[in-house]
Amino acid sequence: MPTKTVRIPTPDGQADAFAAFPEGGGRHPGVLLYPDAFGVRPVVEDRARELAGHGYYVLVPNVLYRHGPAPVVELPAHIDAESRPGLFARLVPLIEEHTTERVLSDADAYLRFLCAQPEVGAGAVGTVGYCVGAVLAVRTATAHPDRVAAVAGFHPGQLVSEAPDSPHLLVPELTAEVHLGLAVGDMTQEAVVAFDKALDAAGVDSTTEVYPDTVHGFTMPDTDAFSPTGLQRHWDRLLPLLHRALSDDG
Repeated sequence: MPTKTVRIPTPDGQADAFAAFPEGGGRHPGVLLYPDAFGVRPVVEDRARELAGHGYYVLVPNVLYRHGPAPVVELPAHIDAESRPGLFARLVPLIEEHTTERVLSDADAYLRFLCAQPEVGAGAVGTVGYCVGAVLAVRTATAHPDRVAAVAGFHPGQLVSEAPDSPHLLVPELTAEVHLGLAVGDMTQEAVVAFDKALDAAGVDSTTEVYPDTVHGFTMPDTDAFSPTGLQRHWDRLLPLLHRALSDDG
């Protein structure tokens, strides 16, 4: 599986990123994959490789590049309950600095780079995100309805809030098909209803599903939250979505 580390020009510098794509040449649908709060690391790179094995060019940006290359903070090989508080104490302030303005500026740069790669076809792309990355995936899709045809978010961050730029308020801009895979307790019932109402009002095809017997972070094998059945359900939802929505026209 061909992979490479790339640098994406942005208005604020250069974002380091990991890319994986199918062997054998040709052009393939592009997928912009946003990692969880812990960022680009071996398990996320493996996720990109596996997705590339299904026929996609997958770009995984270090969204905290303004604070250094990935990993922005030193990570243990396994993220357990004891290590999480210290890691979040260091990461949350950095994530909070990643304002919506920065998110959208970076999304422009990431999509421009992705679509310019010679291995990427001319059709629509997909955005996939985990945890806080799910919020970025939704924001990218709402800002680029002409380019993004599929959005998938797993154990998402805050998609519904009182903020004037809450992601659910921008859903009317969506044209992409959407799947949200939630852990038990990820979103309140009120938040789920609000997001689903926004999706219905936008007229987009969407599914929101609570994956049974899961906790937040269930797709990540390097954490205590990992659920093998949850990860498999994620693939069972993600791959058909991308197959339906993305064109491989070159």
